Amino acid sequence: MISMRSIAISIFWAALSAAPLICAQDVKPSEARLIIQPPAFIQELPLQPRRAYGLSLRADPVMAPSIDAQDLSRYRDFQFGMDLPAIAKLADAKPSEAKVIHQRPALIQELEWHPQLSLTSSQADPVRAIFFSFYNGELFRVVVNYDRYKTEGLTTEDIVEAMSARYGTATRPAAEITFSSSQVYNDSEVVIARWEDSQYSFNLYRSSYQPTFGMVGFSKRLDALARAAVAEAIRLDEQDAPQREIARQTEQDEKDRAEEGKARLANKPNFRP
Repeated sequence: MISMRSIAISIFWAALSAAPLICAQDVKPSEARLIIQPPAFIQELPLQPRRAYGLSLRADPVMAPSIDAQDLSRYRDFQFGMDLPAIAKLADAKPSEAKVIHQRPALIQELEWHPQLSLTSSQADPVRAIFFSFYNGELFRVVVNYDRYKTEGLTTEDIVEAMSARYGTATRPAAEITFSSSQVYNDSEVVIARWEDSQYSFNLYRSSYQPTFGMVGFSKRLDALARAAVAEAIRLDEQDAPQREIARQTEQDEKDRAEEGKARLANKPNFRP
């Protein structure tokens, strides 16, 4: 005896088999179309391993710009490249106080400044003197001499730590630095710490003349131009030295004769044998 479940299944499959024939009877010959289904296109994609949400988020480190970026283009308010009048104004000095070191092939000048007691502080400035050097009117170097009594007891590491807070990480090169504008005498000191980038350099040294520290900062571009100009100025001075000596001696002889003439006029009337 066939079960009711088997009969139901047989009727279902019979209906499915007759469906195309039933639908075909309702379609007119003129409306018949050939329909071709394109084969299904299957693309095989590599499976990506699933990760837990806590482990799948991976971010590369991004270097954010430093808010307190170190500025090596200046010492305090004095920026390299500033002209002489601007530096003199900041230092409360007169541009006419600057000494002319060389006039050819470029104008090399030097302005000496001694900071006074700050009006907003009860402590004196630890800087004893600053020498500003100018190349054709532009600041290219500062030489800072610190007061021996204001730095007494401070170690090299104390000074380096204070400088690094302003100029960044220091290096310790085995080098010397020369910073004489006139090169009549060479001020060469051993560098004990340096802060620099592609454009500027600051060099800390311990003075060989007195128990204190000093620092030389300069614009690399302007300093190179100034050094070349100073070297050429010395060469020209040595070349012209004989002629200058002759001119100096001639001028001195004229002064001597003028003084003798004045003395003769004063003494001749009063002379008695």
